[in-house]
Amino acid sequence: AQPARLSLTLASTKLRNSMKPIKDLNLGFRDAESYKKKENKELLNKLFLRTHKLDELADTNKYFLIGEKGTGKTAYAVYYSNNNYKNTNSTIKYIRETEYKKFVELKNTKHLTLTDYTNIWTVILLLLLSEFITSRELKYPLLQKFSKFSALKDAIDEFYLNAFSPEILTAINFAEEASLSAKIINKHFQLSGAEKEKIEFSESRFQVNLLYIKKHFEDALSSLSLKENYTLYIDGIDIRPYDIPYNDYLDCIKGLGNAVWSLNSDFFGNIKDSAGRLKVVLLIRPDIFDSLGLQNQNSKVRDNSVILDWKTYYPEHRGSELFKLADKLLAFQQDNKLDDGQAWDYYFPYATRNVHYETTDLTSFVSLLRYSLYRPRDILVILSILKENFIENNRKPDEKFKEDDLLEPMFTRKYSDYFLGEIKDHLSFYYPAEDYEEFLKFFQYLDGKSRFTYDDFIGAFDSYLKYFKKNNVAPPGFCRSPDGFLQFLYEMNVIGYVIDTEDKPYFGWCYRERTPSNISPKVKTGVRYDSHYAVMKALDLGTKFKKSS
Repeated sequence: AQPARLSLTLASTKLRNSMKPIKDLNLGFRDAESYKKKENKELLNKLFLRTHKLDELADTNKYFLIGEKGTGKTAYAVYYSNNNYKNTNSTIKYIRETEYKKFVELKNTKHLTLTDYTNIWTVILLLLLSEFITSRELKYPLLQKFSKFSALKDAIDEFYLNAFSPEILTAINFAEEASLSAKIINKHFQLSGAEKEKIEFSESRFQVNLLYIKKHFEDALSSLSLKENYTLYIDGIDIRPYDIPYNDYLDCIKGLGNAVWSLNSDFFGNIKDSAGRLKVVLLIRPDIFDSLGLQNQNSKVRDNSVILDWKTYYPEHRGSELFKLADKLLAFQQDNKLDDGQAWDYYFPYATRNVHYETTDLTSFVSLLRYSLYRPRDILVILSILKENFIENNRKPDEKFKEDDLLEPMFTRKYSDYFLGEIKDHLSFYYPAEDYEEFLKFFQYLDGKSRFTYDDFIGAFDSYLKYFKKNNVAPPGFCRSPDGFLQFLYEMNVIGYVIDTEDKPYFGWCYRERTPSNISPKVKTGVRYDSHYAVMKALDLGTKFKKSS
């Protein structure tokens, strides 16, 4: 027994001496877009957790990557764009504020319909994909071998004076100037012998011109015989610029959603005589996907989408992908290869209190789960704040994290600010930015209660409405009725409902109950409610206030 104990002691000492101090840990970036930079690509490759979702995304029938904000949609797309994975070349393009403004401008000048939006997006996506193929296939005699694609390339070069920048904003110009684009395409297809007659194009026939352009892109791409797959990822639609009206934004992304579906299902899937396949993937939140109005939406979620869902349950959390991701984030940078869970247990060597099940494993990860919505970004932010506080408090280099670190005001204040920032972004997606302050005002009428009944909520809501009436201010759109506002709080994950059962209470949270077939779960009325750990400090909940006389 003595040599065995000595061996364990030596192994523990060796591990302790080889592990990086907390202050030297590299926790990566909160925004996965940063990993597109050349100097950060290898970092993503080291810390990225390759789950089965990565292979699922390679399926030619998957056109939508669906996930809440912070679940890793951009990270998956950037990983694919940084690597030739599954014989697939990938690129990612972002929709920015300028692009939305351009669409609004086009809508006003050309009186666009949803069909027009769809055709414009179709041309944009085909143009971006064509240029991406050209940039990767220069090592093959592609332009000489495929006359239609060569003619298309020459037309694009002439339109952009050989200076095309493969971004969405630049590509919009090709669709906006549809008459000129169609004329140039017609000229080069004539020169190549792929088209016999010269056609005149009228500025007034905008939609007809777009259809002509679309057809010639499809003819050119259909003629290719590719050895590798090509995928175009479209990101950035989760953020609506504050000065773009919601209805204008919705028209724009509806057209995009329809274009993505139509290209993948009607065109790319029917190209013959090419080993390499083409695909466009749209990165999108569940609630926004629900707004696209696609036909047979449930089927598209199940058959044509990859859903990023990191849900786990306390008893099985050690086997969850979210725990594996957190453990890898700490383990990838160590000098020695570690067993699964070893890095996590080294930096978080404690068992969380109030965990109502027996286990021989350390359960410290549960203390982080309580503050999160089970999203990778939440865990990353928690770790970043803990590290930052560790350094600011001048802790000893060989110290580890403690459960009390998550209870300190330094932590709860910083994390609450992050969590409320996420709520603010979500709220401003649908409502004016100034409504956020009015939203926060509601919680003062709960008198500090973090747990409350339905009757408590109704009383607070009535007082909330009186505030607007007293100040002669119109209530925001999210509080037109008490049950509507309760649903709003539930969807924002500010509250969850509690149902008492014979065994133990059931806690219903929107982020846990959302499934592919239930994208918008409903809150229960007439029951009890709990506020989320992450917002209690920022909203002054959990402390009983004395009412002033």
